[in-house]
Amino acid sequence: MRIAVMGAGALGGYIGGRLATAGHQVTLIARGAHLEALQSNGLRIQSPKGDLHLPEIDATDDPSSVGKVDVVMFMVKNYDVEDAAHGIKPMLGAKTMVVTCQNGISAWERLGKIIGVEKVLPGVVRFPANIASPGVIRHTAENDTVSFGEVDGLASKRCQNFKDALIEAGITTIIPDNIIHDLWTKFIVQSALSSMTALTRLDIGPIRDNPASRQLFLDAMNEADLVGRAVVPELPLGNVEQSWKFMGTLPRTMHASMLDDLNNGKPIEVNYLSGEVVRLGELYGVPTPIHNVLNAALQPYLNGLPA
Repeated sequence: MRIAVMGAGALGGYIGGRLATAGHQVTLIARGAHLEALQSNGLRIQSPKGDLHLPEIDATDDPSSVGKVDVVMFMVKNYDVEDAAHGIKPMLGAKTMVVTCQNGISAWERLGKIIGVEKVLPGVVRFPANIASPGVIRHTAENDTVSFGEVDGLASKRCQNFKDALIEAGITTIIPDNIIHDLWTKFIVQSALSSMTALTRLDIGPIRDNPASRQLFLDAMNEADLVGRAVVPELPLGNVEQSWKFMGTLPRTMHASMLDDLNNGKPIEVNYLSGEVVRLGELYGVPTPIHNVLNAALQPYLNGLPA
């Protein structure tokens, strides 16, 4: 398959690298020092699932130079979705599908308004990775789960073909019965995890250990779950309990990427996480006092480190 990774940072670089190793024609679209390193030294992946070095990975900052592709892995930050949506248009053929991988729940709809919703498949990525240095991706756990699917929940050949490619590349891949439910399942956790780790500047371990912060985390998830049930009434029960059980298995040093962005002086995605809980809560009449505070407290960092 011809595959482009739009926004080939830590997660996109990992997925793209595994797919390229499996023999697919992959182009990483990146920028800055990371792009320069990819072009001069190739891509390195450090992972419990096996290290890789692809010295001649195709990398560019110009989507219009790539040509038409079968799949776009759309992995830019939420605040870049609209600009990147216009940027990928030269790569889109009649049968190209675009898999969104943003945190939050709105990216696939926002993208669909620009390129056509029929091309968009919502996706969820669940694994920790970071850019250890330009051109070097550090994957820090055994899991590397990607899920995606058609919005209407129907099975499709294009989904199965890409699932087969990902599995061949060694990536754990799921096509859930309802991808919208899967988006919300992650969002309920991610909205709390991102804001709590960013606001406290702590990994998950100390937050879990402290009774007060642990309860605040649980309350934030329950609040997002109530909003989710207002938006998607058939959302399955037990999300908070199952998610908290999973959180207990994570390494103590785990934290959300939003904390890394905050510490590095970059813009943060809070408007699409706690901010989204607040927005939808207001729209559907669900009180969100915890996420109101989390969102408001992080707003000074919205566009990077305040002057």
